[in-house]
Amino acid sequence: MTSHPAVAELLQRAHLLGADRRNTNYAGGNASAKGVATDPATGAEVELMWVKGSGGDLGTLTEAGLAVLRMDRLRALPAVYPGPHREDEMVAALDYCLHGRGGAAPSIDTAMHGLLDVSHVDHLHPDSGIALATAVDGEELTRKVFGDRVGWVPWRRPGFQLGLDIAALHRENPDAIGCVLGGHGITAWGATSAECAANSLEIIRTAERYLAEHGRPDPFGPVLPGYAALSEVDRRARAAALFPVLRGLASTDSRVVGQFTDGPEVLDFLARAEHPRLAALGTSCPDHFLRTKVRPLVVDLPGTAALPEVIARVAELHADYRAEYAAYYRRHATADSPSMRGADPAIVLVPGVGMFSFGRDAQTARVAGEFYLNAINVMRGAESVSQYEPIGEAEKFRIEYWELEEAKLRRMPAARPLATRIALVTGGGSGIGRATVRRLAAEGACVVVADLDGAAAATVAGEIGGVAVAADVTDEAAVAGAVRAACLAFGGLDLVVNNAGLSVSKPLLDTTTEDWDRQHAVMARGSFLVSREAARVMIEQRMGGDIVYISSKNAVFAGPNNVAYGATKADQAHQVRLLAAELGEHGIRVNGINPDAVVRDSGIFAGGWGAQRAAVYGVPENKLGEFYAARTLLGREVLPEHVAAAVFALTGGELSQTTGLHIPVDAGVAAAFLR
Repeated sequence: MTSHPAVAELLQRAHLLGADRRNTNYAGGNASAKGVATDPATGAEVELMWVKGSGGDLGTLTEAGLAVLRMDRLRALPAVYPGPHREDEMVAALDYCLHGRGGAAPSIDTAMHGLLDVSHVDHLHPDSGIALATAVDGEELTRKVFGDRVGWVPWRRPGFQLGLDIAALHRENPDAIGCVLGGHGITAWGATSAECAANSLEIIRTAERYLAEHGRPDPFGPVLPGYAALSEVDRRARAAALFPVLRGLASTDSRVVGQFTDGPEVLDFLARAEHPRLAALGTSCPDHFLRTKVRPLVVDLPGTAALPEVIARVAELHADYRAEYAAYYRRHATADSPSMRGADPAIVLVPGVGMFSFGRDAQTARVAGEFYLNAINVMRGAESVSQYEPIGEAEKFRIEYWELEEAKLRRMPAARPLATRIALVTGGGSGIGRATVRRLAAEGACVVVADLDGAAAATVAGEIGGVAVAADVTDEAAVAGAVRAACLAFGGLDLVVNNAGLSVSKPLLDTTTEDWDRQHAVMARGSFLVSREAARVMIEQRMGGDIVYISSKNAVFAGPNNVAYGATKADQAHQVRLLAAELGEHGIRVNGINPDAVVRDSGIFAGGWGAQRAAVYGVPENKLGEFYAARTLLGREVLPEHVAAAVFALTGGELSQTTGLHIPVDAGVAAAFLR
């Protein structure tokens, strides 16, 4: 079915505006178009409005993300509007204005678009526009910057009344192209989609030019002694050391993952004298503080402070933050307010180092950081020409604990089992490792793919939106670097899969010390090094964790011509028991998996092991998988995905009281039964 021409124009405009973060933040703002279509129920023409629905992002908006409503019904709503004290009831009325089935749910801004008697409307959150909207003299500045071309609407919570206010401004100022919404953003309109886009961009670029030409160069004040940015190497090292500690604290109420940002805007803000005052004022635009909390946690020490001192101070500040957040809730909550949500910060600012943002998944954490960067830009703009004055705390609470926002949270799909878990898989570029990476990512984990073959790791990481690390697990520094990469990428480490391995099949008398040492270095030493570095992070986080060893049926079964491989697998198997006994007090579970004969898609078998084992058993190499399957009790071939499923079974939450266990994944090899 061909889309309505108005829809095509709307999507084109949305993509144009949403592709540039100067115009609006991720998932922020909305756009609409009105047009006449045929009502399939009556055959008559009907005027409709297509508008970006709740959620979604303008830059990637599709037709499925639009709500479609009848204009005759939207225009009738003011007659039944009971007034601002009951405007929330109008959200339910929007459901009775929908045209047909499907599409997105109407957002709280639908009235802003529907009540304006203009064919095309944009509502956006540009940093430059919000800078004017949050200036203490925002109305005067708006008049100075735009004259009569752009109006001013004082702060009002998004909803039906705000839609009426904007519609009234348009009626009274028919030559205006849009308005600045106090404390919030901008709205623009036009008779055509092109005119609407042009008007939106005129408002945004005019505000940008005014701030650039009239703003003072040091709106955040002078640099504080000791607060300048550390060198990139030093701040990244400090960030990797701090991140697991911060994440553990930020997960007090519910587990989160993180994002680290050390861009110049953040570092400059934290270096200057005014950052404590401005950070304490909090953000203003509803899209900002709904994702960043009302205000961030700011470490009040210079970047040059000793790391133990910073860690101790962060613990104190976190306790104070939680107490203040609880007090904020008590100050403003009413009998009808939803229960208090988590009291942990979503944003932590560390001078000299950067910004740490947290969320229920990697995207949420990233977006929270992007929004606080928006907030910094807004503060810079407002302070450069005036004084930053966000909406009041009580208004922020009304939105943060708005029943409509609570309902939106309830509609969110249930989190996947491994959401907020950060995983590191060694040997993740092929075979069992690749299958494990894919399964963990599919279950919601943030995954770091480590492999000696950096290109293979990058390919697999690219498939799942993870992080790739080229690492030799026999190298102590390389292992520490891989764990550090996980901490910098996502905030810490919760789940490690020791999978890196290789094998050489030789009789005892043909096994060289080089054969022995190489296999023990990769599997026994490598697993030890990875587990040790991972355990350091897990203990610092105080969130428990999982370490899984991909051992082998050969750890308990004495096969022929296999002394080096079998011995190192037995070493790995006992590491499981030893570490389970040692790390249990920290909530860290250590378990193992004993696969057998994973021939298909195996790097080990393809690298010579398959030919060697086929020679031992006297079968063609291309029949080796069938040979192994035939000797099992189930008569089935073991695939990499079967091992990956066992990893998930151990770490997905159903076996939370299990540690020190080895699970056979061998289709039934009686000689390898655990006794």
